[in-house]
Formats: sequence, structure tokens, C-alpha cells
Amino acid sequence: MSFLDDAQIALQHILPGHLLSRAVGRLAFCEIPQIKNALISQFIKRFEIDMDAVAEPSLDAYPHFNAFFTRALKDGIRPLAGTGHIASPVDGTVFSGGSLSEDTRLTAKGHHFSLAELLGSTDHDATYADGHYLTIYLSPKDYHRVHCPMDAELKHMTHIPGRLFSVNEKTTTRIPAVFARNERVVMHFKGKDGPFIVVLVGAMLVASIATPFAGVITPPGGDVTHWHYYSGKHLKFKQGDEIGRFQYGSTVILLMPKDGPQFASSISDNQAVVFGESLGPQQ
Repeated sequence: MSFLDDAQIALQHILPGHLLSRAVGRLAFCEIPQIKNALISQFIKRFEIDMDAVAEPSLDAYPHFNAFFTRALKDGIRPLAGTGHIASPVDGTVFSGGSLSEDTRLTAKGHHFSLAELLGSTDHDATYADGHYLTIYLSPKDYHRVHCPMDAELKHMTHIPGRLFSVNEKTTTRIPAVFARNERVVMHFKGKDGPFIVVLVGAMLVASIATPFAGVITPPGGDVTHWHYYSGKHLKFKQGDEIGRFQYGSTVILLMPKDGPQFASSISDNQAVVFGESLGPQQ
């Protein structure tokens, strides 16, 4: 690890992550055509965005940079795994995965942390002890909408305030339990084969995490916020339905109980996955 890498990690500890993220967010929402088109053009070039996959290739169709960053894909370009499979909720790269150990601690890039640290509660330890998890990192070039991996109903959602460390490989190998320290949104679903959890982890320069049903759900503030969907309007999703979106590179963590759907044993660290691809048999 170089001096520059060490300095980058140190800066993330002292920089006002939320303030910086909000400032960048203002630029991302700038609607001056010359500025936003220049930002989008440079972004496409820098990250080699595949414009053939984008639903709307004209830059003039996007009112600001963030509209392009959270761009839609062409219909049908990401076929769904279908019934009987766990579909990848995102485009990204597998960071880590495997079985949850007896003391319900997860492993990500050499660091270990408990379910309670990740989920903000011990209420779910019994359900997910000895279960399975998969961590998928979204780089800036990736498609940044998050989709439901299986047909399911959202029962409960929690926003847990935290830091906004970057979640690239340099950071995750140097900052202990970064996924359990960053701001995150935890979604508890119930599918036909039982419960599962999708965790959306915020990162440096993620000015917000949004959902199609609750809007922007990472406003400034230090309190844990809960949304309960046990009664009243039921939020049901089909495999592939959008459940959220990021405003910069971040991470999604999937949690399955022991007797629930299984991730394929062939999935390995650093493997690229795309939205809709099968991650394993549903049962």
C-alpha cells in the first residue's frame, strides 16, 4: 500500500463526508446545459460507458448529470433469470460472499462484523444465523438502479445514518467494517420461500439513496428511521422491479436465511455480474 493510498484513507476519516457529498450533489443537479453536458461527456469518456445499452443516448434528454448517472437501460437488454432463480439486483463486481458463521459475523475483504452492526439491530440474528450473503460493488461506470432479486413483498425498511467512506477496494481493505459504518438502507422482504434482506450501502459522494415508493430516504440527520409495511398499502415487487437507486458508486449486500434460496457455489470474488443474471437457484 503506497503513501498516497494511506493518505486517501486518512482523508476519508477527517473529511466531512456528508457535506462534501451534498456539495457534489449540487453540481450533479446543475441544469446549465453547457455544464451538465460537459460533465456527462467527460464521464462517458472517463469510464467508457456503453451507450449502446442506454435507453436514451441523447445528452439533451437529461436535465442534469445525476439524471444520466441514474439512467435507464434499454428494454430487454438485461434478461431476467426468471422463476426459480435469484436475479442479480445490480450491475457490479462481487466483493465477497459465503456462509454466515455460527456467531453471525460477515466477512468483507478481510474484515469481520456482526449482523447487528450491519442491520442496526440484533432482532434478525436468529433468522439469518448460518445463512448466506453476497456483496456486490457498483463502480461509477455501472448502471446504478437496484432491482428486486425475486418476487417479494417489502415488509420493513430502515435507514441507518453513518459515514460516507468510499467503498472501493482500497478503502474496504483498510477501514474495518466499512460496510457496517457507512450510511445504509436495509430492506426486509418476504418471498415465497421465506425472508431475505437487501442492504444498500452509501459511499463517498453518494448524496442520496432513493426508492420509487419513498423518494429520497437519506436526508441529513442522525436518527435511525423506520418504515413499516406490515399493514395498509402492501409493497409487492416482481423480479426485476426497481427498488432503489444510488447517486454514485456504492454497494449492495444480499442476505439469505439458512433454509432460503442459495447463491451458486460457482460465484467467486471479483466476478463481474449484471442485473438480471442468475446468482443461484431460488430453491
